[in-house]
Amino acid sequence: MQPKTPAPEASDKTAPEASDKTAPEARDTPAPEARIADAVTGNWVDRLAPRGTRPYLRLSRADRPIGTWLLLLPCWWGLLLAMVASDSAGWFDLWIFAGCGIGAFLMRGAGCTWNDITDRDIDGSVERTALRPIPAGQVGVRGALVWMCVQALLALGILLTFNIAAIGLGILALLPVAIYPFAKRFTWWPQVFLGLAFNWGALLAWTAHSGSLGWPAVVLYLAGISWTLFYDTIYAHQDAEDDALIGVKSTARLFGTDTPIWLRRFLVITVALLGYAVILAAPSGEIGTLVIALAGPWAMGWHMVWQLGQFKPDDGPGLTRIFRSNRDAGLVVVTFFAIALLA
Repeated sequence: MQPKTPAPEASDKTAPEASDKTAPEARDTPAPEARIADAVTGNWVDRLAPRGTRPYLRLSRADRPIGTWLLLLPCWWGLLLAMVASDSAGWFDLWIFAGCGIGAFLMRGAGCTWNDITDRDIDGSVERTALRPIPAGQVGVRGALVWMCVQALLALGILLTFNIAAIGLGILALLPVAIYPFAKRFTWWPQVFLGLAFNWGALLAWTAHSGSLGWPAVVLYLAGISWTLFYDTIYAHQDAEDDALIGVKSTARLFGTDTPIWLRRFLVITVALLGYAVILAAPSGEIGTLVIALAGPWAMGWHMVWQLGQFKPDDGPGLTRIFRSNRDAGLVVVTFFAIALLA
């Protein structure tokens, strides 16, 4: 396996300012535009967004929507399962559904901005991330902080339309979001902290519908964390070599050649916990509803089996494709939960 090209040399070829670690804070004019390595080809940011907004939208990963999906899907799981449990649906649930979508976009953007602020020196040393807006000199740290606050405040406006319990959970969610970027510096399991942050919506959306937290939502949350360990370990293999050179920890580096074994474990745990959450939530005596809802975890499990069969740790583009396919895996659960609600 050939080592990746060192990030500073690669970035010098396309954006000379990228290797200047002090430039983002000092530069008055942005560096030339550079396409991020894992951005979606032909994305709307590159095609439609005004040029001056593009670095900020890239900072929010608006050109890579998979992260928004992975933050949103546990929200929809929690909302739909709460509706199944209560056997009720109202107009406000439609707002929760839409509000979660808008909030996921905004909070994913705020979280990614925070992540890039804290990782600006690390990102400049990793090939895949060297051309992100801050290390590439397109956005300064001060501007990124302002942008992060704008996104977070807009998300807060949506959160304040929910009930008090959900608002409290939403504010509490800031804790794992704040900690996550630092996790790879002190633990081999930073994906756990990502899971804590990314699946919080399962708790929040359940509570937004029901008014209080319930055990099915907690089990659903744990299932989401296991799912995150599955997909983000796959994703982290893209950076394993560079991470080893700069001393950044990850489950990809920890598991190494044993990664397929661990992925199978996370697969089984995810499906088992999802199924248990359904069993806890399903109304007693509603066998048809239970069977349909359980089909969601079962179908998602088979999708994860397919992903595992495609896993090749040295195939960067293939790893990205597998990672992005988790949108479809999560939507399978949403679909069956929605059918169970209508049954």
